[in-house]
Amino acid sequence: MPSESPAVGHDEAVVEVLVIDDEVRFARALADGLQSRGFTVTVCHDGHTGYQRAKEHPADVIVLDLMLPDLSGAEVCTRLRAEGVWTPILVLTARDGDSDETDVLNLGADDYLRKPFSYSVLVARCRALLRRPPAGDPAEIVVDDLVLDPRRRTLRRGETPIDLTRREFALLEYLMRNRGRPRSKQEILDHVWGVGSARDANVVEVYVGYLRRKVDVPFGTSSVQTVRGRGYVVQGS
Repeated sequence: MPSESPAVGHDEAVVEVLVIDDEVRFARALADGLQSRGFTVTVCHDGHTGYQRAKEHPADVIVLDLMLPDLSGAEVCTRLRAEGVWTPILVLTARDGDSDETDVLNLGADDYLRKPFSYSVLVARCRALLRRPPAGDPAEIVVDDLVLDPRRRTLRRGETPIDLTRREFALLEYLMRNRGRPRSKQEILDHVWGVGSARDANVVEVYVGYLRRKVDVPFGTSSVQTVRGRGYVVQGS
């Protein structure tokens, strides 16, 4: 289970950091060091838990160790980028060599820091990542007059804002990123609830119904459609 440290008061906006590292004492020390410099910190000790946390509770920065149980850090990074999660990722590793650094950056990580390191350098790197526009992340995803902003986690149809739960938002974002391509219940379950989820795939049908009542019914539209035998799709241009 992830553990969370409360923020320390400071003059700058609170920044939430997700630390994914299986070395418990090191991760705790890392969290304490970041917290003392004004960050809010969540710690996960395995790749699968960290991956789920990064998807469901987006942080401002992810500090990710490469050598993790369950899912490796490289696999966590690859999956998040493939699923449209563009939170800046700073990879930590004890490895040494330019080829390792190149491999990590090619997977979609934004920066690379070898152990050991000073907290001052780590904090400076995290703040530098926050100033960069995330590569590959569209400011908005637009389908007709439906506009979803994955960074601000907002949705509107035309000028009308629409309030979604976190799970509804993740479902709609996945369908909008795959506009015009039907996604099966199992694909949606894997991407929105997580690979290996114990949920029955029929929960997808329930949440599609929730979405339609919010994004289609009040506007007389039918963006979220069922494709018999294939799943669900967002149609539009």
